[in-house]
Amino acid sequence: MLTYGPTARRNYYGEAALQALQRIADVRLHESESPLVGAALLEAARGCRVIISDRQAAAPADLFARLPDLVVFERCAVDVRNVDIAAASAAGVLVTHASAGFGNAVAEWALGAMIALARGFPGAVHAFRQGQPVPVGMGSELRGATLGVIGYGVIGRRLCALGHALGMRVLVADPFTRIDDPQVTQLALDELLPRADHVVCLAPATAATENLMDARRFAACKPGAFFLNASRGELVDEGALLRALDEGPLAGCAMDVGRAPDQMPSPGLAAHPRVLATPHIGGLTPEAVQHQSRETVAQLEQLLAGKMPQGALNPAHARRLSRLQSD
Repeated sequence: MLTYGPTARRNYYGEAALQALQRIADVRLHESESPLVGAALLEAARGCRVIISDRQAAAPADLFARLPDLVVFERCAVDVRNVDIAAASAAGVLVTHASAGFGNAVAEWALGAMIALARGFPGAVHAFRQGQPVPVGMGSELRGATLGVIGYGVIGRRLCALGHALGMRVLVADPFTRIDDPQVTQLALDELLPRADHVVCLAPATAATENLMDARRFAACKPGAFFLNASRGELVDEGALLRALDEGPLAGCAMDVGRAPDQMPSPGLAAHPRVLATPHIGGLTPEAVQHQSRETVAQLEQLLAGKMPQGALNPAHARRLSRLQSD
C-alpha cells in the first residue's frame, strides 16, 4: 500500500520510484486526493504486507493491532513521531524510515529566505502586486553578517558551509554535538541569540524542544534580527513570535513550517507583513524526493533478499518478516 494520493504521489514520491516499486511488488495505490488516515488507511491497507507511508499517514497502536497481515511499515520521511513504534514492535511489525536526503534543499531554502528578508523582497513584491507605492529601503548583505544556527544536523552543517562561503560569521547552538569545525563557533543558545543577525531554527522536534523559542528567547534576540524556522512548528511559541515581530526585537521572519495541519505555517503569522511563509516546501526538490522515495524501494528490496535495511527502527522485534520472504 502506497499512501500518497495522485498529486502527492507526483510531488513527493515520483514516477521513477513508483515504477521501481512496481517491478518488485504488487502495489495498491491510493486514488483519492484526501490524506489516507485513520479508518480509511486501515481499510485501504487490509491484506497488504507492506505500507509505504507519507508523513500524514499516522500509525497508532490500533493500526498494528487490526492489520494481522502487515509485516513492514515504511515511512518515506525521517519523522516517525506519529508512528507507535512500541505497538508495532509488540505486533512484530518492522518500522523503517528514510534518511535525510533533503539537507541541501532545505539549506538552500534558508539561504534564499535570508537574502529575501535582508533585502526586503517580501514587502516590495507584495506592494508591486497590489499596485501600491513601494518604499525604497536599504537592505543588508549576508557577507559580514552573523548566522546563528540552532541544531547541527544534516541541514545545519550544510547551511553553515553555505554561510561561511558567503563570508558570514557562523555560530551554532547544539548541546548534543561537539563541533570541531574551525569555521564554526559553538555557543549555548542563550549566548548565540543576542549575537546573530539571522537565527535559523533547525533543531529536532522532541519533548525537550517544545516551545524552544519562547518569549524569553525572542526577547534575547539582537535588535533587527531575522528569525527563520525550517524545522517543526512545535519549536516556536507563535504568540511570542508575533509579539517579537510587532514590538521587537525581530525585523522579520521566514517560516516553512508551523502549527497548522501537516506542519503548514499558521495563517495568522503567514499573513503578517514581515513574514515570508512557504507551504512546507523547503525539501521539495526532485533530488530530495528521489532520495527518500528510492530509499523505500531499496529497503523493500533488501528485506525481500533477507537483509535488514538501514533505517530499520525496531529490527529485534520484527517477528513477521519471515512471511514477507515466503511470499
